[in-house]
Amino acid sequence: MTGGRGRRFVWCVAALAIVALALWCQHLILPLSTPFWGLFDYQLDLDVYRAGALTVWDGGSLYDAKLLGQMDYTYAPVSVIVLMPFAWMSFETARIVWSAGILIALYLVIVLCFRALGRDVNWPLRCLAIALVAVSMLLEPVRTTIWYGQINVFLLLIILADLVRPDGSRLKGVGTGIAAGIKLTPLIFVLYFALLRRWRETAGVLGGFLLTVVVGFVVLPKESWSYWTDKIFDSNRVGAPQTLGNQSLRGLIANLMHTDAPNTAVWMVLVLIALALGMGSAVLAHRRGHELLAISIVGMTSCAVSPMAWGHHWVWFVPIVVICVNLLLRTDLSAIRRAFAGIGLVALVLTAFAWRTHFAYPMWFVNRTVPDAYFTGLFFKAQTGPAWAQAFLVYPYNAIFLGTTIATFVVLGLLDRPPRPTQDHTAPTDTAAPPS
Repeated sequence: MTGGRGRRFVWCVAALAIVALALWCQHLILPLSTPFWGLFDYQLDLDVYRAGALTVWDGGSLYDAKLLGQMDYTYAPVSVIVLMPFAWMSFETARIVWSAGILIALYLVIVLCFRALGRDVNWPLRCLAIALVAVSMLLEPVRTTIWYGQINVFLLLIILADLVRPDGSRLKGVGTGIAAGIKLTPLIFVLYFALLRRWRETAGVLGGFLLTVVVGFVVLPKESWSYWTDKIFDSNRVGAPQTLGNQSLRGLIANLMHTDAPNTAVWMVLVLIALALGMGSAVLAHRRGHELLAISIVGMTSCAVSPMAWGHHWVWFVPIVVICVNLLLRTDLSAIRRAFAGIGLVALVLTAFAWRTHFAYPMWFVNRTVPDAYFTGLFFKAQTGPAWAQAFLVYPYNAIFLGTTIATFVVLGLLDRPPRPTQDHTAPTDTAAPPS
């Protein structure tokens, strides 16, 4: 067996071992065969998407209807056009297609991230990407996205495929604008590009977004008028602020203060601080040539500052995992740097892990025929954890956001600062800048 084939064989075996270990951990969280709580056994949000599309197809009022008896439709009107094919399928067919699509999208996201980091897409990398798909399914945002049948991973793929392209690429930003036309949070990239004075990309995001608005008014004028003049301003349609799954800063205040009416002034102050940290570190990462990190931080910032950010909105942890893995694989970095990357990776995985919390009674949104509740996510431990850990348990994802931004400032702003130019530009030098 030649050396190249031998290495590929080792990579494939290692990837299979990681996949097996991840699936075993998934079984420990909740066996796939568990009724209702199994990974592929719920898909409520997918059913809501289908019900919304069917309501429009049947001539009903999308934003006034109570879908499945109690649910509101919260996305922009153009999303219904995208989701309509799933309304024409049976629910069983739709859930299979949707779940398979999420797994494929995860794989493509991971491969895109490695490509953006300068890696060649070869068989060892493909094997690693498959292994990281299995690992990422252990993270609560990804697991819950699959369990609910959510749209987040698809939007993540659209944004990354659009923005990791080289500067000056044709129509760059338009894909992100289209994603924002479906779910508003990607509009934050307008601010990011404006701060960088990259007006072409800024116009691309705005143009893609406005295109979806126009299409919505052309195809669904009544629903579009209702959404853009009224429903868009009602954040409570997405969920009550005092919900443990609300991993935004507003949710942090609401849960710590035990109120569904968190102080707006305090929230605004925290939002401004988060924007300063998020945008400042993202701009710094961009200027140091770490565009994937910059894009991921902007994505996490959008979750932090949103009025409502469910745990499954934080799928931006997946690119951060890839960045950490890439640092671990870089032989040009010092052992200390790689060790810190490993520590950061472990901390992220443990914090975002789909920790299971069992309740011997169903919560309000669970069918009353279900005798027990098995919720995943560290934030559910806030109900049973020690008092001294409540602050962290209530906002673990904001802690990851805070840690990522601070680490970016420290590493890129202090440790990896570019050397100052010498006074004598003709003087020879025998030193070289460390590889980035």
